[in-house]
Amino acid sequence: MTSRDPEIEEGGGGSSLKKPLLHTGSWYRMAGMSSQQSNMSASSPQMMRESVSIFLCVSIVALGPIQFGFTCGYSNPTQADIITDLKLKISEFSVFGSLANVGAMVGAIASGQIAENIGRKGSLMIAAIPNILGWLAISFARDYSFLCMGRLLEGFGVGVISYTVPVYIAEISPQNLRGSLGSVNQLSVTIGIMLAYLLGLFLPWRVLAVVGTLPCIILIPGLFFIPESPRWLAKMGFMEDCETSLQVLRGFDTDISTELNEIKRSVATSGKRDTIRFSELKRRRFWYPLMVGIGLLLLQQLSGINGVLFYSSHIFKSAGISSSKAATFGLGAIQVVATAITTSVVDKSGRRALLLLSSFLMVASSLLASMSFFSKHLVSKDSSLYDFLGTLALIGLVIMVSGFSLGLGPIPWVIMSEILPVNIKSLAGSVATLFNWLAASIVTMTAPLLLHWSSGGTFLIYAAVSTFTLFFVKVWVPETKGKTLEEIQWSFR
Repeated sequence: MTSRDPEIEEGGGGSSLKKPLLHTGSWYRMAGMSSQQSNMSASSPQMMRESVSIFLCVSIVALGPIQFGFTCGYSNPTQADIITDLKLKISEFSVFGSLANVGAMVGAIASGQIAENIGRKGSLMIAAIPNILGWLAISFARDYSFLCMGRLLEGFGVGVISYTVPVYIAEISPQNLRGSLGSVNQLSVTIGIMLAYLLGLFLPWRVLAVVGTLPCIILIPGLFFIPESPRWLAKMGFMEDCETSLQVLRGFDTDISTELNEIKRSVATSGKRDTIRFSELKRRRFWYPLMVGIGLLLLQQLSGINGVLFYSSHIFKSAGISSSKAATFGLGAIQVVATAITTSVVDKSGRRALLLLSSFLMVASSLLASMSFFSKHLVSKDSSLYDFLGTLALIGLVIMVSGFSLGLGPIPWVIMSEILPVNIKSLAGSVATLFNWLAASIVTMTAPLLLHWSSGGTFLIYAAVSTFTLFFVKVWVPETKGKTLEEIQWSFR
């Protein structure tokens, strides 16, 4: 059966769907109860089983973003040892660090089509393999070429993961939990970064690379125990599998008829067509969500967060902080805590409110850090004011990382996975993810040059970008809290 089958066009159930839908939903219809009322009448154990199923799925796919974060954080604690052991120049190590972004851009380009053609689970399996091979290549590297090859392979896998995981989580989550569960993606990234910082204090760089293989080694068998995205199955025409997947995710005693019919109507409207004509992008239903998705993921990186995280040790030294490695780990821990707070409140406060708060904190903290660095050049190093200004710069960095993690870190990925129309999601998602990694590459490559030029000037530039982000969110970004994915799509028509 394909998505153009008449029974899908009508939004009803054909022979393959009538019996399951009658079994789960007809009693409530005869009793005059709505789907919402029927769900409210579910017992606590039933709701608990649904939650356990969803959380199991999210926990397994979250291993991918942990791998993502570990890759991002790996180069920070290992820089000195790798340069010494392999006799590299600083410029060569800088290339090594940036190759993850290059590989991720390639992975981002391919991610949409991979996830569209073989499914969300299949694309994560494909992403896990180059990640494992990349870490092993780095661990056993005897020369610079193996080091670079491993980093490129890691980057490719991370590029696929960065698109696929938020899309999968959004497509399996109930609307009242979608924001919180979607934020788990970024929470897992911050956990991966923190683990790399922490373990890097104790483990040699080769052993740390072997540890990097563990998330994906666990991810591959874990994917066999979770269902495929019901929305992807419906789009591909596998309606019976779609119903089974949705029933497993929501619990076998839950009435899924309303949600299933919404998915069917959405598929019937969009069809299986994967591409659209360029002229159709003039329609608001396409250009608006595409602009919002690309804009948020672009501004997320141009805020300068990767420049701060990748070169935090250098920034702390400039601020006069002696224990730079410990301070860097502290930043990683702050990221985890702040992102966990967002995960717990995003479905109550809404996406826009957290994005506005996050952008405001990024502006204020960047200005504080900029003022502190500019002022340090005007006072003597022996004065107490010099130390105070260094502490002030550290406070600015802490607020910046906290502010980013409260909104601008996790929420753009949530919104991107929610607002993109079904029939352009693979292409548009790949483009948005590509822009994110391109901006990350620009920030990562320019940050050392900018910091060498002027630490105060660098943070002034980041403050200007965050100011524009505040304006962008206020004017353009819609609120998606409490809406189904199908309702969000219809709101753009």
